[in-house]
Amino acid sequence: MKWHFDDFVYGSIDGAVTTFAIVASVVGAGLSPGIILILGFANLFADGFSMAAANYQASKARNEFIQMKRKQEEWEIDNLEEQERDEIRDIYREKGFKDELLEEVVRIITSRRKVWLDTMMKEELGLIEDKKNPLDSSFSTFFGFNVIGLIPLIPFMIFIIVGVEANSEAFVYSIISVSIAFFMVGMIKGKIVKRSKVRSGTYTLIIGGTAAFVAYLVGYGLNSLIN
Repeated sequence: MKWHFDDFVYGSIDGAVTTFAIVASVVGAGLSPGIILILGFANLFADGFSMAAANYQASKARNEFIQMKRKQEEWEIDNLEEQERDEIRDIYREKGFKDELLEEVVRIITSRRKVWLDTMMKEELGLIEDKKNPLDSSFSTFFGFNVIGLIPLIPFMIFIIVGVEANSEAFVYSIISVSIAFFMVGMIKGKIVKRSKVRSGTYTLIIGGTAAFVAYLVGYGLNSLIN
């Protein structure tokens, strides 16, 4: 099993946002900590599995599409060689190559089948073959979703274990812990994409905080209407 940080970050952000949104909405509705945990864990496993399955299907479909297009290009090179050679010539003419240099580039590229295929896939179709295993991607997504998504629930679990039923205090600790989680996940994302880690962390924190705040307002508003 190979680890993919991009899928982990993707799952982590979604897990933290959706679970904390559930926590915020249930607290806003004034429901018990037990309800918070039931809904929170249901979201973790059901939504986490759904995301992982969707990621698997999407990755598998993309790989299959790329392989199909590659076979199509292989057929065209075998059966429409001159036409495909002209396409290479047109591609590099647009890049500024001309005359003898253009013909030399075309000759070199078309003299090696794999290079020719890779060039057509990238330059003509805009497709780059993804070496990631769909199962690895889905596992990384599921793991990130559940590990980071669990964080908003931990304060409520601790309060229930010690026998204290105090939603407001547990919610404060949940806000603090998930805010740290949002920021750390954002920093990891920033490192992966080679952007400012602080800016990425802050941006992720704002996105997650906004989603949670909206959910809290919805839960609080519905509770006020019902009661």
